[in-house]
Amino acid sequence: MHVVVCVKQIPDPVVPGELDPGSHALKREGKLILDESDSYGVEMALQLVDKAGGGEVTLVSMAPNGEVSGLRTALAMGAAKAILVSDDALAGSDALSTAKVLAKAVERAGAVDLVLAATESTDGYTGTTPAQVAELLGWPSLTFAKQVDVADGTVTIQRQTEAGYDVVEATLPAVVSVTAGVVEPRYPSFKGIMAAKNKPVDTVTAADLGLGANAVGWAGARQRITQVAPAPAREAGERIEDDGEAFQRVVAFLEDLKVV
Repeated sequence: MHVVVCVKQIPDPVVPGELDPGSHALKREGKLILDESDSYGVEMALQLVDKAGGGEVTLVSMAPNGEVSGLRTALAMGAAKAILVSDDALAGSDALSTAKVLAKAVERAGAVDLVLAATESTDGYTGTTPAQVAELLGWPSLTFAKQVDVADGTVTIQRQTEAGYDVVEATLPAVVSVTAGVVEPRYPSFKGIMAAKNKPVDTVTAADLGLGANAVGWAGARQRITQVAPAPAREAGERIEDDGEAFQRVVAFLEDLKVV
């Protein structure tokens, strides 16, 4: 069984992020770490391969400057290899452009049974990329999985909802986005960390994937960040002294908000 996991390498959230003054995009220079939300997909993939009795897990990622620090963490968890797409032309890519890159990287990985991804990244929160990857590949898309099972060429998930969960299934290959509750990610062992240093990372450009410069980056983006401003300071609330008629002021306030 061959499972591909889409992972994102992000600036360490412990360090305050900075925006580029020209593009208003998040600066991504320096060391990047594995997005915590993607560790659940990596763990789920490893467990599915173990349950299947064989196979491997391949990582696909898109990051600037050939950055592999986050990938090495996922490789230390047990993934076999990785495909890294790193290209200056990718700067400014929106969710759809990112999906195009990831879909091409999945195709480069060879025969794939299943693609796993987080529901959304912790530095973007669009929540659209996994479904877009599925559409570009022409595969079924299953989302918000809190449990994943694979058997007899079919993937079955419990799709998390506000009321509980729905049982959804599809034939393989398919793309599944998982929630943080799907599994408990393992910690990389010292042996895994040392082994990860020698695991192959296939570093490619957008052109290597057959993507022109006008399909990715700022040229291919369908959105622009036109302005960034600090959130307004919270204003002091109104204090009402109860003289026996304060309830009328409360009711009027709620009526103004169209709550009642």
